[in-house]
Amino acid sequence: MEKIIDKIAALPPDAHYFSLEFFPPKTQMGSVNLQARLERMARALRPLFVTVTWGAGGTTATKSLELAEICQRQLQLTTCLHLTCTNMNRKLVDEALEEAKVLGIRNILALRGDPPRSEEYNIDGDDENDSNKEFTYAVDLVRYIRRVHGDYFCIGVAAYPEGHPGDSYTEPQDPVKDLPYLVEKVKAGADFIMTQLTYDLEAYRKFEEMLRNHESGVFKTIPIIPGLMPIQSYNILTRVTKLSHANIPPHILSRVEEVKSDDEKVKQVGVDILSEIVDGIKDIPCPGPRGFHFYTLNLEKSVSFVLERCDLIPPMTEDNDELDRDRDIAVIAAAQNGVLDENQKRSRRRASSINSQPYNRVIVDKLRVPSEKSSGGSFSYETTALSAGVPAMNPPPRSTTLQISEGVGSLGREATWDDFPNGRWGDARSPAFGEIDGYGPSLHVSATVARRLWGYPTSRSDINTLFRRHVSGELHIVPWSEGGAPEETGGLNAETATIRTELLKLIDKGWWTLASQPAVNGVRSDHPIFGWGPPGEGFVFQKAFVEFFCPGEDYQSYIKPLLQRYGEDEFAWFATNAAGDFESSFSLATGTTTTTTGAGTGSAADEFSELHDNSRGMAVTWGVFRGKEITTPTIIEEVSFRAWGDEAYRIWDEWRRIYPRGSPTERFLDATKKDVWLVCVIGQRYGAGTEPGSAEEDREAKMLWRVLAGEEQEPDYDPIDHDDTGTLKKIERGMEWNLYYPEMKYYVCSESGPLTSLLNDFMN
Repeated sequence: MEKIIDKIAALPPDAHYFSLEFFPPKTQMGSVNLQARLERMARALRPLFVTVTWGAGGTTATKSLELAEICQRQLQLTTCLHLTCTNMNRKLVDEALEEAKVLGIRNILALRGDPPRSEEYNIDGDDENDSNKEFTYAVDLVRYIRRVHGDYFCIGVAAYPEGHPGDSYTEPQDPVKDLPYLVEKVKAGADFIMTQLTYDLEAYRKFEEMLRNHESGVFKTIPIIPGLMPIQSYNILTRVTKLSHANIPPHILSRVEEVKSDDEKVKQVGVDILSEIVDGIKDIPCPGPRGFHFYTLNLEKSVSFVLERCDLIPPMTEDNDELDRDRDIAVIAAAQNGVLDENQKRSRRRASSINSQPYNRVIVDKLRVPSEKSSGGSFSYETTALSAGVPAMNPPPRSTTLQISEGVGSLGREATWDDFPNGRWGDARSPAFGEIDGYGPSLHVSATVARRLWGYPTSRSDINTLFRRHVSGELHIVPWSEGGAPEETGGLNAETATIRTELLKLIDKGWWTLASQPAVNGVRSDHPIFGWGPPGEGFVFQKAFVEFFCPGEDYQSYIKPLLQRYGEDEFAWFATNAAGDFESSFSLATGTTTTTTGAGTGSAADEFSELHDNSRGMAVTWGVFRGKEITTPTIIEEVSFRAWGDEAYRIWDEWRRIYPRGSPTERFLDATKKDVWLVCVIGQRYGAGTEPGSAEEDREAKMLWRVLAGEEQEPDYDPIDHDDTGTLKKIERGMEWNLYYPEMKYYVCSESGPLTSLLNDFMN
């Protein structure tokens, strides 16, 4: 595959091009669906190249390389691999570069990653393989790649149109101050510059003009590619810009705020805004082809609209046709050689169209895959005996594929079904599920700021105090916060404030709450606190839930038995620990409790993702709107919970790493991580069928909180699983025998008496 710099040089001087960024999905199902999305976007949009993110500290190394391989080898897309160099095992840098060579990847975006913190990240004392000894800044990585690999790689580096925020996040941002470092990176061997995302057209214009006119002359002709992120939702916009320290001009923010409760309207306005920015950047003088880099968040609809509206999608050419032919031949060759994966099986139907071309073909035993040095033209005249007589299915026209990516028609709705992401509360099958940036677990603040905010805890009461301050609005962020909340807001939204008293009761029990919501029974979509979606056009509902860390003893001796006594008809729940043990109301009912080793690596979610169709989960937020299907933006299910559990326990490690190795705080946080369980409990009642505003509705809506706080009288029955035939089941609890009958919602208990007399009494 070509270098990016060579592909840019081959374009006409007045041409426009674009690239797309993707991150490794958190679940196996998300990865499968991303492959299908990538193939569709590659055909419909034809980016000049794609980039694949790399988690800070190498946290996503394996998945990043797997995704890069799919893009480079399977989809024949010119791929640029992000690579960071700090706070990780030194060997990982060399392994990543060598693996990139093996995969045919010739493009690297050289990044520093988080500020070097050897004392914190080298927590296990492996000083010999500490990458921070050799790499302190991105320029060190650029120099290293050039020294070891010469000109094999095309190297890109990052720039900040509004200035780098600085490691302390308190220094003023100033792009002029950053210039010497950017000059150094280019002189060290960088081939192109890719910027941080921006929504401030004027700031970007001044930045690029400053670079082009710099006295060093190093920026006169180098490609400078602005980073742009489609606006997916109001919450994502404000969070991303807060974390990246990117400015949103008031005239843009006001346009989004007018429709912020309706994600669909936000996306429409976002397409308008980004299209205007693209057109504005086109007007900035450029010494060569003008490029644009889009942070897709693994979604396709908005970026497809922007690319089409701004006329950035390249026209079909003979070279494009040749690329398609090579890709199709590779798919068929894989099929005949017995190495076809699931995504290629779907592609084979499209690829079979090459067998219907109007020319004779040579039947061979085994198809060859076109190499990097060949055009593949001669191979297109070859086929196998098995495929020679297969009727061809022509691929959909490119215009149709583009419409699908834009969500048009039934195929488009199916392709863009996950277009309304909700962070980790979305559908685990979505490529966009999980964190919005794909860079792995993070505290979202620097080590200096983290120590200032959270101090040096050495006891559970210290952590209790942190969470109490957070829920009380005195502390805007804790290690598990999603980030982006301004300090002056206290970090809580108005909805969470309605259950502040209930959350504080749980914290006082030593249960540290991470996420929660109250029950809502059909309020209007324009409700000032709970409303979302098209204003005044529907009603929204919520089940109450809460997620928290609790001591292992509390979970085993109190919480689990308590929830089991109520049964899954009242409460659904999931629980996991750092060792990878997983239990839920559904798994215990069927006797499928699991234990997975290697927690913290993402393996738990991967290993059990194939069970998704049979695992249990539920929507805890949904809306009913005029002329629309029921919308379910918040879903809690086994796969998503397990994926989040892996990440939540890695955040314990991120937290302890900001303290000196072996210090009391570091040891305490490590021991606490190994002891606590992460538990999520969902109340099944939300007031359905009750009179709005009645005491009965309020009682149902708050049942979850009363039960967990120990304020509700426990049931005197033990719900258990049953079959659909009415077969009686029994369990023994001390002297009690419990009988179940399908029409009933509970069990009848007795201390004595034959089963037959109990059944007769029950039926009568």
